[in-house]
Amino acid sequence: MTLSIEQQADIEAARAQSTATRRATVPALENMLYEAVPVLDHGFVRVIDYMGDDAAIVQAARVSYGKGTRHVTEDAGLIRYLMRHRHSTPFEMCEIKYHIKLPIFVARQWIRHRTANVNEYSARYSVMDREFYIPAPEHLAAQSVSNRQGRGDVLQGEEAATVLRLLREDAETCHTHYLAMLNENGTDPERQGLARELARMNLTLNTYTQWYWKTDLHNLLHFLSLRADPHAQYEIRVYADAMIRSVEAWVPLAMAAFREYRLGAFTFSAAMLAVLRRRLNGEAVRQENSGLSRREWLDMEAALSAQEGA
Repeated sequence: MTLSIEQQADIEAARAQSTATRRATVPALENMLYEAVPVLDHGFVRVIDYMGDDAAIVQAARVSYGKGTRHVTEDAGLIRYLMRHRHSTPFEMCEIKYHIKLPIFVARQWIRHRTANVNEYSARYSVMDREFYIPAPEHLAAQSVSNRQGRGDVLQGEEAATVLRLLREDAETCHTHYLAMLNENGTDPERQGLARELARMNLTLNTYTQWYWKTDLHNLLHFLSLRADPHAQYEIRVYADAMIRSVEAWVPLAMAAFREYRLGAFTFSAAMLAVLRRRLNGEAVRQENSGLSRREWLDMEAALSAQEGA
């Protein structure tokens, strides 16, 4: 990731400011404010603002006036209870705002999470930068033969080199034509240039965009449970991983409970629990007589194997 001199100066100026407040602050997250955490080749994640902390979750659950005389261990126990039983409202009392730079195709996947406030860089008003995501060779994989949404073996040799060349050439060519259609620099005084809102249609989906993304903790954790999962697409998973670090600094008790009951957990259906009970009673249960579909059976076995190997 490369920041311009102006961007770096803006970040340093923002980090140099300090404002007195009566509201709760979290020193660990304060230290991260505005700092750009690199993601992919040109992307980043920055925490811009936040509201609340672990105590705000507890306060909302108890509807109390303040922290009172409760101990941290009691707060941790309550947060774990709320997470375990999926009580969402107390976690909605905390909010966080990120500035994120990401490829357009990742943004289109990300925007499926509709429980956030989003304001994106507008190509109707501004010219898009000449920055494109080009995968590292180890992330250049073929289509999976068993998963329509996943990747298979990593491409090798000439095939990989050809794909990388096409990605670069196509992105560069389309952006060059985009600028030519705009005629922003007046290189051709006989032309007005195409409107920005139309010229943008020529950009490739690996072009970088930026947005401000604000959400509450409950919906952020739901986002992370899906996008930090090992099955998530790599290009969005690395953003989730970067955001997890900021959440750990912000609400460490809630994050520890989230890791225990969501990230590191597996939900068993009623039919799966019935299979487990039969196994505990000594019965040798097979998929054919389990009442589970083959996919459900494989998911259950994978979860159990992961726990045994942990």
